Amino acid sequence: MEIVEPIGNRVLIRKDEDKKQTKSGIHLPDKIEIPTITGRVVTVSAQVESNPDYPIKQYDRVLFNPKESIPVDFEGDNRLFVVPVEDVVAVFRKQ
Repeated sequence: MEIVEPIGNRVLIRKDEDKKQTKSGIHLPDKIEIPTITGRVVTVSAQVESNPDYPIKQYDRVLFNPKESIPVDFEGDNRLFVVPVEDVVAVFRKQ
């Protein structure tokens, strides 16, 4: 079994599904999608895990800039991306 382990200041993120419906309930045609840049952290590199400046952990839901991310075709139809930690712009936390 193979695993993907990011190296350096990177995290592996499973991108959330693209939205097919607006918040008001309007269904969008298949050719039109609202791009999402949120996802769940699958794993973090050892460098990120040991750095207290990066409060990102496995299973966190994050907002990220996909511009510099690298898509990984690893698990069939799952959308996995290796993302530089600097491109993770927010972590969703419950209070």
